[in-house]
Amino acid sequence: MAIEGDDIAVAPVERAIERLRAIYRGWTRETSVAQMRRDWDQAFAGCSVPVTCQPVSADGVDGEWLVPSGAPRDKAILYLHGGGFRIGSIASHRELAARVADASGCRVLTIAYRLAPEHRFPAALDDVLIAFQYLRDQGPRPAQIAFAGDSAGGNLVLAAMLAARDRGLPLPAAGALMSPWTDLAATGASYQSRAAADPIHQRAMILALARNYLGKDGDPRDPLASPLYADLAGLPPLLVQVGDRETVRDDSTELVAKAKAAGVDVELQVWDGMIHVFQMFPEIPQAREAIAALADFLRNHLHIGHQRAPQ
Repeated sequence: MAIEGDDIAVAPVERAIERLRAIYRGWTRETSVAQMRRDWDQAFAGCSVPVTCQPVSADGVDGEWLVPSGAPRDKAILYLHGGGFRIGSIASHRELAARVADASGCRVLTIAYRLAPEHRFPAALDDVLIAFQYLRDQGPRPAQIAFAGDSAGGNLVLAAMLAARDRGLPLPAAGALMSPWTDLAATGASYQSRAAADPIHQRAMILALARNYLGKDGDPRDPLASPLYADLAGLPPLLVQVGDRETVRDDSTELVAKAKAAGVDVELQVWDGMIHVFQMFPEIPQAREAIAALADFLRNHLHIGHQRAPQ
């Protein structure tokens, strides 16, 4: 997706990269997982968006409602945060999820699914399915619920849909994915072709995160761990957004090709010059445009009429 005035966006993107590098350069082999999680939360916690935040227990899974003014009570978005299944939290992704809530005019439920290495696959997936059942028990029908997620959260959006389909459970209305991590075997050509352009996510790091999630004997091609290897037939409509600078770019492009071949209604947006989950950085103009497009997709499938400009 080419955007006019790309040169103007270079400075905000480079500032976002420096924010990320400032976190990563403080980590060594001796840095504990707990410290990494604290550092990530400290770097991204906070919320400048006018939504109401309400802690909730979703049948034992800690969560938080983000509710914009005037949001319908009978519709909901289940948001799943990224972080390689190792870091990330409700706090670190509150701003991003709140922007989705505000732009779509819909309530968003974020959850603190269990993280590895303490809780390996499929613990996180199990928590997502519990939260989906919780939402349905609150009143909204599956057609009034959408999923959204970034990176590892995008993986979980797909995995939860696949698990629900295979168990004969109802499916949500749609899924919106930002830079989804769909191939834990990291086989895409972009791991080489984008290696110089991607400031953070190199293949060795991706494979280490995959081992952390799966355990040393886990199968990176298990369809519920790596949805790229799944039969995608029967999934609801999908929107996939990815930055062209990402090493995990092909996790999106190959997924979309497979989904189309399986008859899924899917749209791919590749954003020129953008990094992994660039939507987390509101200072980047394309981030606001991407969230507006994502919110429009969600509104259409949840039948929420009015359009709201992202903050």
